[in-house]
Amino acid sequence: MVTIDLTGKTAIVTGAGQGLGAATAAALHAAGANVVINYFEDPQGTNRARAQETAAKLGDRAVTWAADVRSTEQVQAMIDGAVARFGGLDIVINNAGILRDRTMKKMTEDEWQSVIDTNLTGVFHMCRASAEKMRDGGRIVNLASIAASIGFFGQCNYAAAKAGVSAMARVLARELGKRKITVNAVAPGVALTEMGKSIPEEARTQMLTNIPLGRFSEPSEIASVILFLCSDLASYVSGQTIHVNGGWWG
Repeated sequence: MVTIDLTGKTAIVTGAGQGLGAATAAALHAAGANVVINYFEDPQGTNRARAQETAAKLGDRAVTWAADVRSTEQVQAMIDGAVARFGGLDIVINNAGILRDRTMKKMTEDEWQSVIDTNLTGVFHMCRASAEKMRDGGRIVNLASIAASIGFFGQCNYAAAKAGVSAMARVLARELGKRKITVNAVAPGVALTEMGKSIPEEARTQMLTNIPLGRFSEPSEIASVILFLCSDLASYVSGQTIHVNGGWWG
């Protein structure tokens, strides 16, 4: 039996209070890693409550940390805090993201910029700051999307950002390779997360006709691929975008 053992490793998962982020945090924790569950502090406190609930379910070796990935100062404080708490940093999962769908004609400057700032610039902030603190042989995984390949109607901001994080992974794989740090991206199709379930039912029905496996993914199925990329099994995989979409290519 092949097992994945991340005992002694420390991971930060951004946007980890729910959905794919929570599933990824759970998978890494189950493999033995210490996990920092990042969340964005919203006025209602919803994200904090979800992150705390996720951490409580995982128990020992899981902590929460509020940080806005758009802020270099908050990102740096989180990374320094993780190193201080657990003694090092080995894995960064850049999962935090938002949607602001609108056709290009109707898209506002704020709807464009807010998605770019969180989904792309936030990943840059995390990669730049964590690379300075990450131990040699570490792992960075950026969450991309099938949207970057297909180009869904009304998602020019989201698709551009997700294409960017895949390109960033290719560049950083070269820049960090000398330290044996691998950098990859995972591009899910539609997973049954809160974000996925927000897609109108009619649109979801149409999407299913394009998926050979005939269903959307569970968050745990995406998290399993991320877990693989964080393990020694993927020690020679770097600069890649792994598509996890049930065969959906049209």
